[in-house]
Amino acid sequence: MEDPDHVRDCTRRHFYEPVGKVSRYRYWATAEKQGRPEEPEDGEHGIGLLGADQILTIIQHLPIQSIIAFGMTCKRYKAISETDALWVHVCKREWGSRAVDAWPTSGRQKVGWKGLYRQMLLLGAAAWQRMQQGPVFPTPRASHTMNVVKGKVTIFGGGSDGGRHLDDTWVAPVPEPVCAAVQWQLVCSGLPSGRFQQSCTAVGDELLLFGGINDKGTRLCDTYINTGEVVQGDGGRPGSPWQLLEVSSAPPPRGAHAGCYAGDRKVVIFGGIGADGTRMGDTWILDLAANPLSWQEVITPVSPQPRGGHTLTWIGGKRLILFGGRGSNFEVLNDVWMLDLEDDYPSWVELQSSVRTHGHDHPTPRSGHSATLIFGGRILIFGGEDSKRARKGDVWVLDPTIALQARNDLPGGFSRYGSSCNSSSYKCSRRLWKKLEQWGKPPSRRSFHGACSIDSGQVLVFGGMVDADPRPTSGSSRSAGLGFDSELYILQLVP
Repeated sequence: MEDPDHVRDCTRRHFYEPVGKVSRYRYWATAEKQGRPEEPEDGEHGIGLLGADQILTIIQHLPIQSIIAFGMTCKRYKAISETDALWVHVCKREWGSRAVDAWPTSGRQKVGWKGLYRQMLLLGAAAWQRMQQGPVFPTPRASHTMNVVKGKVTIFGGGSDGGRHLDDTWVAPVPEPVCAAVQWQLVCSGLPSGRFQQSCTAVGDELLLFGGINDKGTRLCDTYINTGEVVQGDGGRPGSPWQLLEVSSAPPPRGAHAGCYAGDRKVVIFGGIGADGTRMGDTWILDLAANPLSWQEVITPVSPQPRGGHTLTWIGGKRLILFGGRGSNFEVLNDVWMLDLEDDYPSWVELQSSVRTHGHDHPTPRSGHSATLIFGGRILIFGGEDSKRARKGDVWVLDPTIALQARNDLPGGFSRYGSSCNSSSYKCSRRLWKKLEQWGKPPSRRSFHGACSIDSGQVLVFGGMVDADPRPTSGSSRSAGLGFDSELYILQLVP
């Protein structure tokens, strides 16, 4: 448990500046205890002169740890920091307004919003519900992309039955309420060209797409941007919202790589399968605020081993988390790495080495899974497939903040140029992961599906490769036991 004296010291630094030899905090804390609402001798006015509403307006913008630390300074601030008005704002900030507005009244009346927030931090389960879709919806597919921007869900491309690529873009408003049927609209097809295993990253209100593989096996290295605005095409028909970006340099062609937002209108990609079929282990970054646009390779002392089918997830600031994938020798991985772009010199840091033994305290190795950012800077991992391409249906939560804290606590910390956690890597992995129970009717086991967060407590999952009838139908070219799915599910996190 954190030292209360240390927390109070941190709080003083956040809110108070020294006045001569006596800090404002010490004066007002002493004045409140003695019931002396007097002016300080030096005439300065501290935060203690503000009303409760004014203090709430200030502290509701602080990080959670700072709010808790503030409440530990005195009885008055403790009462203010525990009000429902403050914690409903915090919950909306962390989970999204939709999740808070939809929360059952009976649940929050029992423990209040602060109690609900505490319960959600402990996360015990995930509740599944199959979503109804309108009269038209995307055809069965896998290795497509799925994102949310401007309150709309966008699906592009993917692979389908017979190994064919798809070139269609579908858009649907985020359902209101959550249980409402999803109404899809086919926006365009033909641009970008058909492909699967591409990356598509949300950058503000725009989408940035890179690379992929077409049905001839050709790896691509083009870059497209989708502003969400439908332009007029030939004959007055709506045109494609996608535009090919002119970049002065681009990474080598690839598919099955991972792309991710990196803050400040930057996009990062890592790894993938190159033109000759080998796994790649390079890191590239594109700054959309630069002129001219150019992909730049990021050189670091060490980096994750080459792979494809992995995930890369932004956790805030300029830090990204990589998990899993299939390596150069077709082995599947479950290692965890962080790309830190905060400093002048970017670095890859390993948070957990690959664990090949079966256990219950960490997910088994996999590729083709999904990784979605949820509240608290945590990452939800769902599905994937193992080395024998057996699909998975488990749900895990990865908390990188635990590993970052361990880096500061362990003697010597994490090595900047090597493996993390030193001899305590197993202990670190036990704290890093948590497996969730699944309620409701979970989707069938799947891999290479699409997933996106519609707020920080709800995740949509569409399509993917699923187990099918092992007896292929007459005239079908699909592999026995393998099918492409078009079902849509929502996962809601529950205490």
